Formats: sequence, structure tokens, C-alpha cells
Amino acid sequence: MLNLFILTFIQVRWIDVVDILLVAALIYQIYYLVKGTVAINIFLGIILFYLLWLIVKALNMQLFGSILSKFIDVGFIALLIVFQPELRRFLLFIGTSDFFTKGKLGKGLFDFKWQVEKTQNLDINAIVKACKYMSESKTGAIIIITKNHELKFYANTGDAIDAKVSVRMIESIFYKNSPLHDGAIIISDNIIVAARCVLPVTEHSDFPAHLGMRHRAAVGITENTDAIAIVVSEQTGEISYSQDGELKHAITPERLRELLEKEFNKN
Repeated sequence: MLNLFILTFIQVRWIDVVDILLVAALIYQIYYLVKGTVAINIFLGIILFYLLWLIVKALNMQLFGSILSKFIDVGFIALLIVFQPELRRFLLFIGTSDFFTKGKLGKGLFDFKWQVEKTQNLDINAIVKACKYMSESKTGAIIIITKNHELKFYANTGDAIDAKVSVRMIESIFYKNSPLHDGAIIISDNIIVAARCVLPVTEHSDFPAHLGMRHRAAVGITENTDAIAIVVSEQTGEISYSQDGELKHAITPERLRELLEKEFNKN
């Protein structure tokens, strides 16, 4: 009789399981976006506040519950203001083709392609040579190479170039007396689309303090898009490579060539 009562009281439908899994996946993806930033503390505070409200509501504490409910009603507008950068990142994250595969949770669960990858032409030799020469002369540079997305929004923040990739072109853009050297160049299909582009910077609090704004921008753009970023340090001449928000620091030109060939010489 007791078992029948429990089964009657707890009725779990298949749609309830789907509902729980979707909420869990959503919470994980939001956590994945804000972890390592100052927003993680606000995110955890919101979860604790909501759990407190559920407990108060379950205990039927009407006065305290009504006060908390007012905070929740007004808090939605406050969240849009406080989490504006994170919401923008989240929408960009959804807009990319690897929404279900970029996060660790999605790998293995949603391991399939939403769209056919574009075949990109790229003069890897020219890019590696230019980075090597700029490294030797300690010329600061940041090069963004697109994959499936053309990054038109970020290209529009700079000056249109529309020139074929070459060693001399890249070096001349980042020459310290050039008016175009401050900012990033964006390369798409072996064409330098724009120079002096403004990029988003990473907000992770554990980012190495000795790395400058070029490195922060390289990680920031690869966190938000599927692009690849290459940085040449103006202080040390070291070459860095960033993809999917991860930074490989102080790599050799030979290693840079290997990484680029791995991405753009796929058969």
C-alpha cells in the first residue's frame, strides 16, 4: 500500500527527464562561459538566492516569500545589465556551429556537424615567415585567421584592406611607424580583409599577468568564435597561438607551421 502511494505521489514522465537534462545542460553552459571571471560569484549567488526562495515558498512563509519574490521580479532586469557581456558571449556561442560540441559536456553527446566546414585557402608559408621575421625584430602583431565565420562585425571596426596574404604585406602593416599597426588583421580565404581591427578581450581573472593586451585579445576572440589567433610579442618577440580560448605561449615558427597545417591542410 505504501509503495503504491509513493508511486502515485512521484510520477516521473519522460518529458520531466528531458526537462531536467535541458536545464542541467543550460546551467552547465552558462557556468562554462562565466567560470574564471568575476561574474561566477554573481552566478553562484543567484543560484543560492533562488534555492532560498524555493525553500521559503515550500515552508509557506508568506511575508518573507513575498519580499524575496519582489527581488526576483526586479532582479531579471538587473541581470540583463550586470551580465550584458556574458549574455553577448552566450548568444555568440549559440550562433556558432559548434554550440553542442565546444563544451566538455557536449562532446560525446552531440558529436555531429551542424554544417559543412568551409575549405579555406591559406598561404601558411607566408604567415610563418612573416611571424618569424617579426619575432626576430620584436615587431608586435596580432593575426586573426577565420574558419567557418567571416568575422564581419570585427572586420568593420578596422580599415578595409582586401589584399592577398604575403610576407611583405603583413610586415608592412605591423611596421611600428605604420598607421595600421595598432590592432589586428583579419585573414579570410587567404585575403587580408581588414587591419587595425578592435577585438574583445578575455575577462578570465586567472589570465597570466605578464601577457599584454594582444594576448588577451587573441584569447578573447577565440573564446567567442572559431577563429585562430597568432600573436607576436613586442617586448620579447615570442610567438603565441590561440584557439578555442586556449593559448599556446612561446612557440617556435616550426611549431606554428605544424598547428596551421593541422587546421588548414585537412583532406
